[in-house]
Amino acid sequence: MLLDAPALSKALGPQADGLDFVHSTLCRREAPAFQRAAKSGEDLLIACTQEARLFVELNALTQGAPAVAERPIRFVNIRETGGWSKDAKGVTPKIAALLAAAQLPEPEPVPVVSYKSAGKVLVIGTDAGRVSKAAKMLAGKLQVSLLLTRPGGALPQARDVAVHAGELQSIHGWLGAFEVTWRAGNAIDLDLCTQCNACIEVCPEGAIDFSYQVDMSRCKSHRECVRVCEAAGAIDFARAPQDVSENFDLILDLGAALGNSPSLTLHQPPQGYFYAADDAALFDAVLQLLDAVGEFEKPKFFNYKQKICAHSRNEVIGCRACIDVCSAQAIRSDASQKGKAGGAAMAGIIVEPHLCVGCGACTTVCPSGALSYATPRAADMGLRLRTLLATYQRAGGRDAALLLHSERAGAALIGELGRAARTGKGVRGVPARVLPVALWHTASVGIDLWLAAIAYGASQVWVLMTDEEAPQYRAAVAEQMAVAQAIVTGLGLRGEHFRLVQASAATALDQALQAPPAAGVGRSAAFAVQADKRATLDLALEHLMACAASVPDIVPLPQSGSPFGSLRLDKAKCTMCLSCVGACPEAALADNPEKPQLKFIEKNCVQCGLCASTCPEGAITLEPRLWLAEAGKARRNPRVLHEVEPYACIKCGKGFGTQPAIENMIAKLAGHSAFQGAAAARLKMCGDCRVIDLHTNPLEVRITDL
Repeated sequence: MLLDAPALSKALGPQADGLDFVHSTLCRREAPAFQRAAKSGEDLLIACTQEARLFVELNALTQGAPAVAERPIRFVNIRETGGWSKDAKGVTPKIAALLAAAQLPEPEPVPVVSYKSAGKVLVIGTDAGRVSKAAKMLAGKLQVSLLLTRPGGALPQARDVAVHAGELQSIHGWLGAFEVTWRAGNAIDLDLCTQCNACIEVCPEGAIDFSYQVDMSRCKSHRECVRVCEAAGAIDFARAPQDVSENFDLILDLGAALGNSPSLTLHQPPQGYFYAADDAALFDAVLQLLDAVGEFEKPKFFNYKQKICAHSRNEVIGCRACIDVCSAQAIRSDASQKGKAGGAAMAGIIVEPHLCVGCGACTTVCPSGALSYATPRAADMGLRLRTLLATYQRAGGRDAALLLHSERAGAALIGELGRAARTGKGVRGVPARVLPVALWHTASVGIDLWLAAIAYGASQVWVLMTDEEAPQYRAAVAEQMAVAQAIVTGLGLRGEHFRLVQASAATALDQALQAPPAAGVGRSAAFAVQADKRATLDLALEHLMACAASVPDIVPLPQSGSPFGSLRLDKAKCTMCLSCVGACPEAALADNPEKPQLKFIEKNCVQCGLCASTCPEGAITLEPRLWLAEAGKARRNPRVLHEVEPYACIKCGKGFGTQPAIENMIAKLAGHSAFQGAAAARLKMCGDCRVIDLHTNPLEVRITDL
């Protein structure tokens, strides 16, 4: 792999320090050059990830070199991601971009989530023999308990661990804080059983084995077992089933149901829960369990602003995109107002940080920006993308395609592709125009950063998903990409700008990466990505409109997943009750204190549907679209959706309420016995006249007359 040091230095500018000489065997015979640099105390960036461990050890052995805790050493892969490719001759702009991005300062630390495990583990399974084998592997370091979910297998004669039996009901919690509930309903109470084996000896059907549980499908009610167990009293067929709950730090699930299927079928089970379908998986799980004792921390992956959350108002549900997409079930509704001092304003969602695994899909589908990703924050990721693209363009690169991939399976697949391209004639490798961007999770970057990347000059944004992503993540990203593509296509940019690349083999990835470029903007944007999602979207849209040859008044958007849109109001149904105004969490709907009027600011609408769900007359329908009339200014200004005349008081003529509302009320109460005659007429009076009429009417019953 040849490196053009002068070209790299020119592209990197002040960041090119150290490129005066290009090393090819820094990890071997040129190691003294690394040691000299290490002793300098300056920041170190090594364009090799393969020998990262060696360089860290070499730094520790170099006298006078700061420890990595004081001066971290950064590593960046330029070989598998670009150098090992059939496009290697044109790879200099990409390498410059990767080196520039690798030199960006580390993002600010985020709050952490803590776990504490004392090593109390519950082993769950259907076969007593396999469960006992697992317990033996864990005994010594962990406090082991067993839960047998059906008869079968053989427990050891020695009672070394606590053994429970019953039908598993539920598992809740996380590492250090699991609560497990099971229903003990077998005739044999394992706490009372002395394992004398007399019941096994006398059972004529063989319904009892060394798991010391009665298989009721084989038992024929001879009850000889009850007779021989009279002294211990462990067998009682009349015993009522009882739910038992206990707390554990860890769970090893060997399959609690027939077929040895996992008890938790989540794509992302909670930390501290391990499922082992076979002996190989059991061995791996045991190794992890033995290390899962002590105190642990992880980043708090998200930030939540309840005030702008569009999930609920007044116990009416609107947007639930985050709840539906979360594969860890870490998000739940908090729509109930019961016991909340803030009432409707306090409704929203609850995100349990201990269950959150940092996929970020909730932030991608959130239309309002109430949920935002924190590791890294949007502004930090935006700076990274802008640095990559700006450096690539400055070095002469064209038609850049960003390839967003995971740090684990995605990076491994790209590495596999690079090696295949290095050795195989039929494999092209990662093209020179494709810039890989590693993420903690591929679902954590959404439409705001995708459109910002296009505004920064990217031709395309591709998201690589392998078998590690949950199906709902693929669906959510594809849905958001359809919205983004509709926007850029509507603004006149030809080609496919956004693609979900699904690949589990290097050959499939190699073929997908050969796609032709799409049309890009003529001038790269310079704005910074904002912490607020919708603010970033506005900046990106402004730049895309400025670069467009012509801007249409309306860009239609897909029905699902759109964060932009309008409302269609059936004026014949609307009574101007304004319940929609109180329900809107984004201030997209407003009234007019001076007269009955319903106003709408389209820029603020997130298409959550709370207004439509709240409307008692069913007069509101959502209309996904991007309204760009007047160069986008029209969507920022309030417009009147509906206005009516006030209802005139039949006594004084003063306006009150609205004509549709009063007429609707009169029609609905027409048959009510309490609103007949004079009482019906009062419905047409203003508040003052209604009170006067009540007190001056001689036929009204007064409290003093009772």
